[in-house]
Amino acid sequence: MKISNYGVNAVNAYKNQVRNVKSANNKSSFADKIEISKAAQNMQGVTTYSSERTERVQQLKSEIDSGEYKVNARKVAEDMLKYYRF
Repeated sequence: MKISNYGVNAVNAYKNQVRNVKSANNKSSFADKIEISKAAQNMQGVTTYSSERTERVQQLKSEIDSGEYKVNARKVAEDMLKYYRF
């Protein structure tokens, strides 16, 4: 059996796309691009968070070990009520 493309337009979408890679205008249009939002850029600038957190954890550990750390029961109860009410 002979198969021919009679009646079919023999579409090859990739063959019909012409790209001029030497052109300076087209070169930038085919390059991958990434855009970082302002919020993400601001988050990248905050590097002191981890160092501040480690200092606070060390301070709390030393207060607990020495027995100086006191829990404010009223504040804990208020925060628990806020959490479970909403």
